[in-house]
Amino acid sequence: MKTGSYQMHILSAVIFGILLSCFSGMAAAVTVDEKRADIRKMRSETLDKLYRVHPLAKGAIKDAVGYAVFSNIGINVIFLSVAGGSGIAHDNRTGKDTYMNMVSGGVGFGLGVKDFRGVFLFATDKAFRQFVESGWDADVQADAAAKAGTKGGAFAGAITVAPGVELYQLTETGLALQATIQGTKYFKDKELNAE
Repeated sequence: MKTGSYQMHILSAVIFGILLSCFSGMAAAVTVDEKRADIRKMRSETLDKLYRVHPLAKGAIKDAVGYAVFSNIGINVIFLSVAGGSGIAHDNRTGKDTYMNMVSGGVGFGLGVKDFRGVFLFATDKAFRQFVESGWDADVQADAAAKAGTKGGAFAGAITVAPGVELYQLTETGLALQATIQGTKYFKDKELNAE
């Protein structure tokens, strides 16, 4: 066996192992109710962490039209990065929860796994409805925010990612100072929202 071929087999096994270990926890919940419960638990844990590192966020979330909380696992393998995750959007006016998914991919150098949590805040009904009902493409929305000249400050400590949409992004070390959601799409989870 050639050395290059042997190294590729080892690299493939390592990549497979990383992917398997990252996503095996997601497969642990087998019923719809268990999946929903896992997502609600993730929301509570994420909000608790956000309130610890940025206490003013609690008031901002309460005052928002709605909010959405996501957990994603990103994997960088040499020049390819992929991420997938789930979340829940909450309408503060009606109390309704909508379960959602996210997926992203791109090109980036490195090898490793990154766990991010994101909390979106919606200042307008239009922004919230578009996110939940039509899905959301972070690249398109970031371009719209840039063209509109939107500046941060609607919610203290959050990053403007689209008109009427702010984001708190958490890492294991605390609050991120810039958004890393390029190439990410957010959409309703048909299975978990089925009645």
